[in-house]
Amino acid sequence: MLLHHKYSIVTMLILLPFLAACSGTYAPLTTVEKVDLQKYLGKWYEIASIPNSFQKGCNCTTAEYTIEDDFIRVINSCRKDSVTGALDKARGKAFVVEGSGNSRLLVQFFWPFKGHYYIIDLASDYSYAVVGSPSRKYLWILSRSPRIAPEIYNTICKNAEAKGFNISLLRKTIQDCNE
Repeated sequence: MLLHHKYSIVTMLILLPFLAACSGTYAPLTTVEKVDLQKYLGKWYEIASIPNSFQKGCNCTTAEYTIEDDFIRVINSCRKDSVTGALDKARGKAFVVEGSGNSRLLVQFFWPFKGHYYIIDLASDYSYAVVGSPSRKYLWILSRSPRIAPEIYNTICKNAEAKGFNISLLRKTIQDCNE
C-alpha cells in the first residue's frame, strides 16, 4: 500500500510541470465553428501527428468515436513497432465543452487528467479533420481513409502553421496494415 502511494506521488511530481506548461502564453486557438457529432463519429485514420511519448513505435494508428450516455467513447488503436505488430488500444472518454459548438472536447484516458481536443480544421464532407491543443504541442491530421491527397495534406499543413503549430515536427503515420 505504501509503495503504491509512493508511485502516485512520483507520478504527480512528473505530471505537474506538464500541467503547468499546458497553461502557456499562446494566443487563443481558433476552432471550427460547429461540429455535427453524428457525422464526426466513427473511424478515423491518423495521417500525421506531432509525435508524443505515448505514441512511440505506433503504426497504423486509428481513432474510433461512439456516443455513450453522457460522453463520447474514444478508442485509439495502433500496431506497435511494425505494421504486423501487436495491436495496442487505449480507451477513453471525451466530453464536449459547453458553448463550443462541439468543436472543443476534454479527453480523458487516465482519471482525473483531461486533455484539450480542439477541432481546428474540418472538411465540409467530414473526410478529414485536424485536431490540436492550445499549447500547440499536440497535432493530429485525421482522415476517413488511410491516405490523403498530397494537395489536401499541404493545405492542412499551411493552415496549421498559420495557427502557430510547428509543422516541421509533423511525422506521417505508416498506414500499410492489413485489418
